[in-house]
Amino acid sequence: MPESYDRRAKWQPAPRPDWLATFNALGRHLDIGAIVPLDEASLLGAAKRNTGLDDFGDDNWLPHFRMLVGLIESEARLNFFGRILTRSDFLIYLSARLRIVDAFKTHPGIADEVITEPVFVLGLGRSGTTILQDVLSRDPQFRSVRKWESLFPWPPPELETYDTDPRIAKAQQIAGVHWAATPEVRAMHDADGDQPVEDTEFTYPAFMSEVWTWIYKIPSWDAYFAEQDLDHHFAWHKKTLKFLQWRHRKPHWLLKNPTHMPRIPQLLRHYPDAKFIFTHRDPIPSADSLTSLMGTIFWLRTDQPYGSGAGDDFAVADHRAQLWDKVIDWIESGVIAKGACAHIHYPEFMAAPMEAIKRAYRDIGLPVTEKAIASMSAYLADKPQGGRGKHNYQRASDAVIADERRKYKRYQEYFNVRNEI
Repeated sequence: MPESYDRRAKWQPAPRPDWLATFNALGRHLDIGAIVPLDEASLLGAAKRNTGLDDFGDDNWLPHFRMLVGLIESEARLNFFGRILTRSDFLIYLSARLRIVDAFKTHPGIADEVITEPVFVLGLGRSGTTILQDVLSRDPQFRSVRKWESLFPWPPPELETYDTDPRIAKAQQIAGVHWAATPEVRAMHDADGDQPVEDTEFTYPAFMSEVWTWIYKIPSWDAYFAEQDLDHHFAWHKKTLKFLQWRHRKPHWLLKNPTHMPRIPQLLRHYPDAKFIFTHRDPIPSADSLTSLMGTIFWLRTDQPYGSGAGDDFAVADHRAQLWDKVIDWIESGVIAKGACAHIHYPEFMAAPMEAIKRAYRDIGLPVTEKAIASMSAYLADKPQGGRGKHNYQRASDAVIADERRKYKRYQEYFNVRNEI
């Protein structure tokens, strides 16, 4: 086993709550595939009945959807709870797709919406992208996609009711289902109903994303995904943002998604004026933390969370280092234009967040207002670090650390990323 895989082999999940362990054990005696169907006809039919709509738009998404549900059946090894959660999720995504397609048909003017200079927070998982997005989303110049509107986009969010919409509570209840099954996840990653989400969460209805190997143990998806044209993914991404800003617009979208990193050139074809804020952290402890988070996400749906190779691109040092090699090359070659990117180092952000943010804003030409600084500072003051518990994860062995330091040498030297361990 390569040294880089050592931490995944040693990872152990937290014990399941007694109710869930009993539930899944009982499910082993049942025909859970028949009880909770995940086939195309059943899912599409239920989504149509739930919404009263039947037009899913162009058929570009269907091959991806079919491949995904097929691999989930053949590779994911879902337990009883995992099947129920997956069917519920897919019906939400399919319903969202039907609603958005219908909105563009009945209100064609939505297509004329213009998205100007969106700002993308990018970085490896567990490098501070979530807390940075949360803080920046308090700046009034930014509009972020919140969890509730990613799950339930219709009717279109409105400015006047944006903070009181009843869908917030509905999304919070769904988050509560996840927390009840894996209580430890609350200390790892915030996911409240009104929380800004990663772009993957509002592009689920396109069914074309590498995020599926973060959720399910389906390693064959990686090979399939690598052969696909991602135009459909980014087209749905932009379509969704146009719909969401139709009745609630701000100067800039604030977006976040680590999985955009390998595909920045494709992203720029759809958003040529995009700006980027890259987060940087010692990649070794961030990989330790990511291993724990990904294992827990798998564990939510399967009794065999690791061992398939699913999600390697964002969890293993060889791939993580190569991602940064690409970013460096794009900066050096001008694919990422001068003045279009800024950099925030996690330790500096945690020590002096407003100073780090001001530097980043200056580097990409964003205004800094006293109102924004006050709003962001107040949010941080109300959100102490570790307020939902401490995320404990296993430290990599000395052999792994030595091996990975060599692989990350170019990245750490180019961006001046200091060692934490």
